[in-house]
Amino acid sequence: MTIRVLLVDDQPLIRAALQMVISDAPELELVGEAGSGAEAVRMAQELRPDVVVMDLRMPGMDGIEATRRIVGGPGHARVLVLTTFDDDDNVYGALRAGACGFLVKDMALDDILDAVRVVAAGDGLLAPGVTRRLIEEFARRPQQTSLPRMPEGITDRETAVLTLVGRGLSNAEIATELHITVGTVKTYVSRLLSKLDARDRIHLVILAYDAGLVSPPGTGPA
Repeated sequence: MTIRVLLVDDQPLIRAALQMVISDAPELELVGEAGSGAEAVRMAQELRPDVVVMDLRMPGMDGIEATRRIVGGPGHARVLVLTTFDDDDNVYGALRAGACGFLVKDMALDDILDAVRVVAAGDGLLAPGVTRRLIEEFARRPQQTSLPRMPEGITDRETAVLTLVGRGLSNAEIATELHITVGTVKTYVSRLLSKLDARDRIHLVILAYDAGLVSPPGTGPA
């Protein structure tokens, strides 16, 4: 199956580099390029791509607002953010807007292509360091005096799995931690996605923090 990709970045050199590698990948098709958030929203509505590779910092409408409009609009496009974390404080905002994955611009081009495939398949993807950024964002927020309750129907074991997902553990690591099989972990994750109406694994991480199941550094256990 061909994966239709829309590339969004205000830097022509970055678009040119990605355009070359995407065009050379037999299962990927570059359907368009946009240099601004507003242009990205318009092209996503017209072209209906499977994956939008999105820069965050752009003049005019930024990548966060463009992501929100694309995810909330017609079509089934999934947004993969490509950014520079050292000078970008909007990671959490973009996750909230519906981004399915994050990559850094200095990653190998082949790794970026692999990420496009992962996101197109319906999975979430976080580059190394993104979970840390997410934790830091929560660490800056005022500590809650009372924690929200988990929705009804979430079992104790599902809550344990969600907690470990929120800590950034892989399925294999969760299986080891809980002394269950990887297949069982996958089943629990699938149930959580359904019960919590979550888009993907990244959305589960956000929900774990929102429910107070994971504590930012230095705040003690949830």
